[in-house]
Amino acid sequence: MSEPRKLEVLRAIVEDYVHTREPVGSKALVERHHLGVSSATIRNDMAALEEEGLIAAPHTSSGRIPTDKGYRLFVDQLSAVKPLSAAERRAIAVLLEGSTDLDDVLERTVRTLAQLTNQVAVVQYPRSAGATVRHIEFVSLAARQVLVVLILASGKVEQNVIDVGANVDDAMLAGLRQVFLGGLHGVTVASLPEAVVRIPPTVQPSEHGPAVRLAQGLVLLAGNAREDKIVMAGTANLARSNNDFPLSIGPVLDALEEQVVLLRLLEAMAQDSLGMSVVIGRENPHDSLAEASVVATSYGPGETAKLGIVGPTRMDYPNTMSSVRAVAQYLSRILAG
Repeated sequence: MSEPRKLEVLRAIVEDYVHTREPVGSKALVERHHLGVSSATIRNDMAALEEEGLIAAPHTSSGRIPTDKGYRLFVDQLSAVKPLSAAERRAIAVLLEGSTDLDDVLERTVRTLAQLTNQVAVVQYPRSAGATVRHIEFVSLAARQVLVVLILASGKVEQNVIDVGANVDDAMLAGLRQVFLGGLHGVTVASLPEAVVRIPPTVQPSEHGPAVRLAQGLVLLAGNAREDKIVMAGTANLARSNNDFPLSIGPVLDALEEQVVLLRLLEAMAQDSLGMSVVIGRENPHDSLAEASVVATSYGPGETAKLGIVGPTRMDYPNTMSSVRAVAQYLSRILAG
């Protein structure tokens, strides 16, 4: 069996199984694909593929399905990520346009990707340690209650209500905001705790107590901004694929709920020559995802964060990869703008 024909037969089996969800037999391959050989030759080819562990028989029928190893070879042989159609690109643009802030952008992103792929979409928040302070706002809510708002250049917004320990009026808050903003504008989130402690000693004695509380509030918000987290959509799509998980869909749902598992996986996934990361079945380091595949790519300034999908190993890898990459490109443009 020649290598080109082996890959052609494997490709046909993968495509048919993804489309029909039924084991693929030699007769179906001959009828649906122009492979240029007889059914007997195809049966011999399938026997060779099975011997190599690229396909397997799920039961005693004559049909075969791809194994994790077979899917891996299929994905590795993709020479390019095919572009989306003009209609698909327009749909992405319409769904993502008009976003108001980073939270809204990422929520729209995962909903869009989930709709395009019919899988679970996940997006990692951009890393904020290197993000700089764009704006600070203090809003009086009650006698001693102040809403502290920290806005980063990345678009991320963190806010919290704190007790400043004394009555403060709008004039005092406005003055303190100017002092804090003057000392922190352009400072990175990682450097904020060190920079902010230098501010309270510079204010009037009557403002020192509230300034200390405000500084503590900003340090807390900076810490929150640095926490890694993800946004997710389309879990119902996974539930509809329940038949694609021979054992149980439960472990996959548990992994999705335990965000740290996905974060660690996304961090560890290396990108291939196509700029994609694809982990298939038991290639996953986490047993809970042993029956799932993850397709992801990087996005944003410095490409330090990732977005992608989680779904069954029986998925349309070429279309999924193109959708993930296209949405990542749109998201990067929005964040850069």
